[in-house]
Amino acid sequence: MQGRSVILDILATDNAGRRFNIELQRSNEGAVAKRARYNASLIDADITLPGDRYEDLSEVYVIFITEKDVFKDGEPIYHVERTVRENGKLFRDGSYIIYVNAENQDDTPLGRLMQDFNCSDPNKMNYDILAKRARLFKETEKGINAMGSGVIEEVLEEGKEIATRNIAIKMIKSGKLSEKDIAECTSLSDDEIKKLKNEIEALG
Repeated sequence: MQGRSVILDILATDNAGRRFNIELQRSNEGAVAKRARYNASLIDADITLPGDRYEDLSEVYVIFITEKDVFKDGEPIYHVERTVRENGKLFRDGSYIIYVNAENQDDTPLGRLMQDFNCSDPNKMNYDILAKRARLFKETEKGINAMGSGVIEEVLEEGKEIATRNIAIKMIKSGKLSEKDIAECTSLSDDEIKKLKNEIEALG
C-alpha cells in the first residue's frame, strides 16, 4: 500500500471492481472506527492515479470480524454508512464499514460461519470448503510441512508482485507517464515495463 506500511488480512476484488478489506480481530481495540477509515483511505490511494475521476472510484468495504460484540447490542452484524444529519438520508460515497459479531453463532448462514471460525475440529465444521482447508493444514503431512516452510511469506510476496504489476498496467493505460517514470514509481525494470506495454498493445 502507498504511504504508511500496512499489512491487510485480506484484500479482495469482485467482478464489479468493488474492493473488500476483511480483518479478523480477537481484540476490540483492533477494530476501532478510525482504523476502518484509515484502511479505506489507503485502498482509495492505492488504486487511483492523478487525473482519475472521483466518479470512477470503486466501492470500498472494510469488514471487521470480531471475537466479541463490539457494540454490545446483541446484533449478529452491524452496517455502518454515512448519513446526512439534517434529513437522515444516506450520503452514498461508496465507502462501507461492516462489523461481524463472532459471538453470534445461531442457526443462520452467518451464525454457522462464525461457528466454523471458532471451531478447531474440521469434522465439526458446517461449511465443507472451510473444513477441507482446515483439514489440509491440520491433518495432512503436506499441509503441516507447508505451514512450516514459509508459505505465508511466499503468498505475501506474490501478492505484492501482482499489485505492482496492476499499478504499472494502470499507469501505462493512462498514457500520462513515461516508461522511465513508471519504472521509478513501481521499482520495475525498464524491460518489465516494456513487456507489459507490449502485452497491453497486443490485447488491443
